[in-house]
Amino acid sequence: MIYLKSAAQIAAMRKAGALLYDVLIKVRHAVKPGMSTGELDGIAEKLIRDKGAIPSFLGYRGFPATLCTSLNEQVVHGIPSDTVVLREGDILSVDCGLILNGWQSDSAFTVGVGNISPEKQALIDVTEECFFLGARRAVNGGRLQDISHAVQTHAESHGYGIVRELVGHGIGRDMHEEPSVPNFGRAGQGVRLREGMTIAVEPMIAMRDPAVTELSDGWTVVTIDKSPCAHYEHTLCINDRGLPELLSYPGYVFTEEERK
Repeated sequence: MIYLKSAAQIAAMRKAGALLYDVLIKVRHAVKPGMSTGELDGIAEKLIRDKGAIPSFLGYRGFPATLCTSLNEQVVHGIPSDTVVLREGDILSVDCGLILNGWQSDSAFTVGVGNISPEKQALIDVTEECFFLGARRAVNGGRLQDISHAVQTHAESHGYGIVRELVGHGIGRDMHEEPSVPNFGRAGQGVRLREGMTIAVEPMIAMRDPAVTELSDGWTVVTIDKSPCAHYEHTLCINDRGLPELLSYPGYVFTEEERK
């Protein structure tokens, strides 16, 4: 079932998103060579709890941390550790969720550690572009796969692969609600988008072959060919003007012109 949110409920999710945005800005600024992913996790958990919120991921289906920290060929669900130290030239995907006053927010980014290759930077840039091109299609009266198609088209135009086993999702009181939001599909297909829908759009893009497998830890998903992967995500709603608004990126509302 897809739950449509009221204006008051979206306002509550907006507050959760603003807090998550602030947490991830601080985590991003802390990323540097020599830092462990465990240290980043500690920073995030303290920032969340200090504001009276709860880390969504910690304990979720047994996940042991506040952040997912995924390095290089790791796509998602990398487990933070004090023994995993960032190195110059790595790329790191950071995914985080929190609950504030009963409402969820979810967001992710990929960043270079120190100086990275132009090829890795291009992958990061295109993945972010995929998100924004997809998100602008989240308009009242559109179809879910309008989002999916925009992501897929842009990624594949650059020769990158779409990870198909992992998708975005609805979000609200629960971290994962209906509908699933794939990063591939045909425009004009899927459920009708409506005012009050809240979803997390999250392209996961591989530099080469997007086939993936899960490591023995039961969480970390990696590309089989070890090609680097980037991840970018925000929680968004379709607002009362029928336009997409990024709830985890305060103040970012798409315009009528951008939806065209």
